[in-house]
Amino acid sequence: MATHVIVLNEVVHPDHAKVDWHLCLQWVRYQYDTGGEPENGYRFIWRRENGSLQAARGQARIPSLGDAELLIRLAREAGWGNQQG
Repeated sequence: MATHVIVLNEVVHPDHAKVDWHLCLQWVRYQYDTGGEPENGYRFIWRRENGSLQAARGQARIPSLGDAELLIRLAREAGWGNQQG
C-alpha cells in the first residue's frame, strides 16, 4: 500500500538548523492509495541540507528526549502543536 504524505506544518530544531541534517517535527496528512480516509498525525523526520527528506522505514532517530520536547514546545508556540489526529 502506497502512502502519500502532505506536510501541513513543520518546525525545525534550532540547533540542528546550523548543520547538514535538520531534525523536524511535522503535522502531516497521510493519504492512502487504497482509497481509505486520510489521517492526520505528527511525525519526526530528518531533512537534508538540500531540503529533501530522509526516507526511513517508519522511524527517525531522536538524539534525546530534550530534542523531542523542544520541537513539541515550538509546535505548540506556533499554534498547531495541540492538534488531534
